[in-house]
Amino acid sequence: MKEDRNIRKHIYFSGMVQGVGFRYRSRYIAQSLGLTGWVSNLWDGRVEMEVQGKAEAIEKMIEQLFQARFIQIDNIEAKEIPVQPEGSFSIK
Repeated sequence: MKEDRNIRKHIYFSGMVQGVGFRYRSRYIAQSLGLTGWVSNLWDGRVEMEVQGKAEAIEKMIEQLFQARFIQIDNIEAKEIPVQPEGSFSIK
């Protein structure tokens, strides 16, 4: 059984993740799942994200991003980082 506490993950997504609505889709999914954090394009073609909430909701968000049309995720680098106080999910 998973713990019912909030976690925060710092994630890099690579693949076809820029110019395909990845950041806007991320914000929509995060808001629908009650997650907070931010998402941003990087100069090297990757997308960087910090997302915070229940582990199960974060997993569900990543699954939905994998299933999204036009988005092709080839690799994910993720690590857990300290939780931060915040109230929304934003696009940087």
